[in-house]
Amino acid sequence: MTLAEFYAAEPVWLISSVFTLSLLVGSFLNVVIHRLPIMMERDWRRQAEEFLAPATAASQSTSTDRYNLMVPRSACPKCGTQISALQNIPVISWLMLKGRCAHCRTDISARYPIIELSTAILSGIVAWQFGFTWHMAAALLLTWSLIALCMIDFDHQLLPDNLTLPLMWVGLSLSLLHGDVLPITPQDAIVGALVGYLSLWLVFHLFKLATGKEGMGYGDFKLLAALGAWLGWQMLPLIIMLSACVGAAVGISLILLRGRDRNIPIPFGPYLAAAGWIALLRGDQIVKAYLASLQG
Repeated sequence: MTLAEFYAAEPVWLISSVFTLSLLVGSFLNVVIHRLPIMMERDWRRQAEEFLAPATAASQSTSTDRYNLMVPRSACPKCGTQISALQNIPVISWLMLKGRCAHCRTDISARYPIIELSTAILSGIVAWQFGFTWHMAAALLLTWSLIALCMIDFDHQLLPDNLTLPLMWVGLSLSLLHGDVLPITPQDAIVGALVGYLSLWLVFHLFKLATGKEGMGYGDFKLLAALGAWLGWQMLPLIIMLSACVGAAVGISLILLRGRDRNIPIPFGPYLAAAGWIALLRGDQIVKAYLASLQG
């Protein structure tokens, strides 16, 4: 019996395997969410310094410590003690340490195990939905990318090109394997990327023309373009409708319940990411149910 046959016969084992693997992926996503914006800020600063004072910037850049997704090792932000492998087991280590640093006992945010567990749960749902197929593997990659983008936008109101553009190109590339990996054709993927970008670009400029304000960022255009490349242009109306409805509901609730200033921007990326993930799993069924309700 091959692995594919085993997982097809025992879907519980598939979901369990994906769940366990995704706990580790969630731990890595915590690193991406925290470090990528810092890496981008350092890169922007370096480029600005090189532009304004090339000689000075060049001499300073040689003494700058390496900082990327792998280096330096994770450490407590207060005491600087490096986190050992046993202290970095997803969810379990946080529970065993009772949410505190092993050295200085500083509180560790519950957000880290929540992201790890959420990644595992969402990935398990993807495995249950698609089974042991290449479509599942592609859907997992999209799910993990959307989680990282969602949290970075929530924290910094930023959707990094380092994630959105590769995500779009991967979607377009996978569409060339129509039927084997993604169920959409290259034509649907290309049109989806174009329409996804241009639709929000048009809304952005119309809103700016009418109000003099910028209603969203260019990262939102690129994220919707990526979703269009992965899911096809047919899913874009559903994604826009779901994200707009949820975003409006959350925004109004924050204003009414917490007195949030209407002028404080609310990131739109998390709503796009959530709507895109729902469309990935149940988009066809939702569209068919809606069309059936109109005919009935």
